[in-house]
Amino acid sequence: MIPLLILGLLIQNPGAHGYELLAKMEERHYKYIVNFTKGSFYYNLQQMEEKNLIERVIQTKQSRESHHYVITELGKAEFQTLMYQYGAKTEYVNLSFYAALLFAKEYKRDNMVKLIRIQIEQTEAKILLLKDALEGDHQLPIYFRKMLENSVSHHLVNLKWFNSLLTDAECL
Repeated sequence: MIPLLILGLLIQNPGAHGYELLAKMEERHYKYIVNFTKGSFYYNLQQMEEKNLIERVIQTKQSRESHHYVITELGKAEFQTLMYQYGAKTEYVNLSFYAALLFAKEYKRDNMVKLIRIQIEQTEAKILLLKDALEGDHQLPIYFRKMLENSVSHHLVNLKWFNSLLTDAECL
């Protein structure tokens, strides 16, 4: 997920230094979405440069070199791929989708609408499965039943949120 965050930030901040990107990730609390360290960040930055997803631009100012990064055409295509990969993925806690949502403005509106609809469909399917398990005639241990009920509640809240996102996205 770190490559998606770096590519999205470079689209938002073309020509940023590596430490600027890292600082933005920290100040925006992206650790809530993915666990990263300074080392993992720079490792990903290096790997992305080697794969030609980003390009290092060296600028010399008063005999001092500084390294800036820009996203390449290949990187822009990879951004689109990663947006779909993470945006279409559903989990109990939607951290992958949250990562994609961070860059919704940089993603085509119609594609974002599709991702939200995928989240709605998958959440509705999870709710149905949970309700089927709860309504079945088999005896469920009380605490397992409570866990399933809690899960239904969480998914219903997510469903309401996804529907509000869809309304917002369709109005833009």
